Amino acid sequence: MSDDPKPDLPPHPALTATKTRRNFYGRVHGKTLRSSQKTYLSEDLAALRLRNVSFDENPARELLDLDTVPGAGPLWLEVGFGGGEHLAHMAGENPDVRFIGCEPYVNGVAMLLGLLRRNPVENVALHPGDVRDLFDVLPDGCIEKTFLNYPDPWPKARHHRRRFVTQEHLQPLHRVMVPGAEFRVATDIPDYARQTLEEAPEAGFELVSDTHEPWDDWFSTRYEQKALREGRVPQYMTFRRI
Repeated sequence: MSDDPKPDLPPHPALTATKTRRNFYGRVHGKTLRSSQKTYLSEDLAALRLRNVSFDENPARELLDLDTVPGAGPLWLEVGFGGGEHLAHMAGENPDVRFIGCEPYVNGVAMLLGLLRRNPVENVALHPGDVRDLFDVLPDGCIEKTFLNYPDPWPKARHHRRRFVTQEHLQPLHRVMVPGAEFRVATDIPDYARQTLEEAPEAGFELVSDTHEPWDDWFSTRYEQKALREGRVPQYMTFRRI
């Protein structure tokens, strides 16, 4: 039997994509969306969504025009923004930076859109899908900071190959990041941290710090709060792209 994750509900039409690769994330749809969340998806997503990222829109995989990312300044990337708290906060605190957020989980996209409707920003673009689609079309050396916050842990040993922190994902990330750029990873799973510390240097990322103290500009997420309530200790790792 396949060990591919299966969503418990069909994906929202706005986020439908053809699956061709092993996922490093689980479900793409959770609880039934509230009417307000459906409104956010139907009314707000189109204006923030990056074009020509998915294969259906860009079968030739032509490079993305970075001028389509709103705002001005360097590009920062969040891989799997979850409920969007961190991305919305960082975008508000750094108006001179352009943010790209990737998230395949429809409920998380809807939550972020709700946050941005209440606190609008002008420097965020979204890819509501697999970040590997984005890696395919980003130019070399264009991302100056990347965040990977509380990624899906895939705790079973046979699923560790699905974790984001493998060469399959880290090497394309390395390609699109600027030399010297910062790569931050936050997790509450010790074995995920172990694998990150092993795999990231092999992909060309130098460890700068490994601590249980968050970054000065850190904004705690719902996933971190759940980890703390359940007694798990977060680990914050900072790498530099060599």
